[in-house]
Amino acid sequence: MMHSNRLRGAGCMLALLATTACVTDPQTGERKISKAAIGALAGAAVGTGAGALVGGRHNRTEMIVGAGIGAIAGGSIGAYMDNQEKKLRQQTAGTGVQVIRNGDELVLNMPSGITFDTNSYAIRPEFQSTLNDVASTLASYEKTYIDVYGHTDSTGNDAINIPLSQNRARSVADYLSSRGVNRARIGTQGFGSSQPVASNATPEGRQANRRVEIKIVPITNTSE
Repeated sequence: MMHSNRLRGAGCMLALLATTACVTDPQTGERKISKAAIGALAGAAVGTGAGALVGGRHNRTEMIVGAGIGAIAGGSIGAYMDNQEKKLRQQTAGTGVQVIRNGDELVLNMPSGITFDTNSYAIRPEFQSTLNDVASTLASYEKTYIDVYGHTDSTGNDAINIPLSQNRARSVADYLSSRGVNRARIGTQGFGSSQPVASNATPEGRQANRRVEIKIVPITNTSE
């Protein structure tokens, strides 16, 4: 019951934020979704699944141990994630990628407009340098699980959106792996249009919903 209440509360927060996310540009008069609102929405969405991992923590931990990767000592978790967050913010500044902190977890929110062409899951060449930097940091801070999530807007149907979101998540995961991030750490999942962070009734909202997220979770116990 408590879990259901938390989910309902998070849903209410998303609904409230979605109705207040648009701002008016004083120069053009254009209505658009604000970066602050997108960040708040993403943070609320992440909060509903904090700690969860694709495939379950136990199976992922077995692969991590098999790859020879250890856990972070309890008292060092905060500093470990602080340093990683600082590095990722430096590398993604001005790129359109958002770095969101949720407790000891991090999420990189990458709008699809800067990562993929429409209806494509091939990573855009101009985004590869940013992803190279991200991969370098993730490889350096190896004591973390990494989940890559693909999301679409509600245009089209599940037969199109779910495979597209899955393929985009896998493309990013494969790219990170090709740049030195241990594949045992990475899980992928495509959600299609099922987890919007803004209203699909506006172009701005749909744009915010088309995204790939990289969730970074510290490894705190390899005996799970």
